[in-house]
Amino acid sequence: MRSIWNGAISFGLVSIPIKLVNATENHSIHFRQIHLADGGRIRYRKVCELDEEEVQGGEIGKAYEDADGTMIPITDEDLAQLPLPTAKTIEIVAFVPADQIDPLQMDAAYYLSANGVPAAKPYTLLREALKRSNKVAVAKYALRGRERLGMLRVVDDVIAMHGLLWPDEIRAPEGVAPDGDVTVRDAELDLADALMDTLGEVDMDSLHDDYREAVEELIAAKASGETVRPAESGDAGGGKVIDLIAALENSVQAAKKSRGEEGAGGEGEGDGEMADVHPIKKTSGKSSPQPTKKSTAAAKKSTPKSTGAKKSTSTTKKSTAKKTATKKQTSSSGGSGTKKTASSRKRTSA
Repeated sequence: MRSIWNGAISFGLVSIPIKLVNATENHSIHFRQIHLADGGRIRYRKVCELDEEEVQGGEIGKAYEDADGTMIPITDEDLAQLPLPTAKTIEIVAFVPADQIDPLQMDAAYYLSANGVPAAKPYTLLREALKRSNKVAVAKYALRGRERLGMLRVVDDVIAMHGLLWPDEIRAPEGVAPDGDVTVRDAELDLADALMDTLGEVDMDSLHDDYREAVEELIAAKASGETVRPAESGDAGGGKVIDLIAALENSVQAAKKSRGEEGAGGEGEGDGEMADVHPIKKTSGKSSPQPTKKSTAAAKKSTPKSTGAKKSTSTTKKSTAKKTATKKQTSSSGGSGTKKTASSRKRTSA
């Protein structure tokens, strides 16, 4: 990797020659401006305001504009002669716990490489001291014409430096928090915790830039003359007032479903879609009363009685059937007796 700055780390009376190397790289796709009428490139030219002529890079210098508009020229030689101890030195000023550094101060990241064989021993000494102390080093250094603040820490077997913003460069978050008092119920916090647990951890190396890949596919398709179909827009429900409980429950079920966990998306559970927007209305006092526990219990007790009534009805039907059968038998026996008496009377008269 190409170094962008050469200097030394000042560690008390120990000097460690190092090279500064960019630790990050930008993978963003850059576009050019064109003239829509003919596709020609649009370029910017540096023109002097006085003679309106284009100026080349070698003819351009720096100047400070005073309050009245006066330009005060400042040369590189002027800056180099300033009594700046950090001009070529990363000067360590303190060692502090890492949690004392506000992440808002984090800026660009660099790797510090030992410059030459003699630098290997003091470089390793500082690296191992940082490891054993579980602390980071706060340092000052100069880069690109200004003094900066930095934080040194160990990444694998390398000392890395993060550029830090000065404390007075961090703006106070005034007027950013929601207006008014907003209360959150325990049930909502419990669901939020459940959602956090369900989402779990992630392998940071598995994350990638989906938008950049889509742009690359778009460019490849246009370059080959293919017709580009518009992507389906997904409605994520942004900007809507939602039923928070329902949204959290559905989010938990969707997270479980995406991870293939058992019990996700079952009957009666959310399907992972965003809840409909419905403000939660308070019920008025005139609404019909809800059934109480006593009435429910009374209804349960009355159920066996109705069962007993059914049994008594069936018993009555059986007794009635028996009586009817007895009457039929009686009537049939009475009819046969009458016939016998008539025949005996005929015999007597004969």
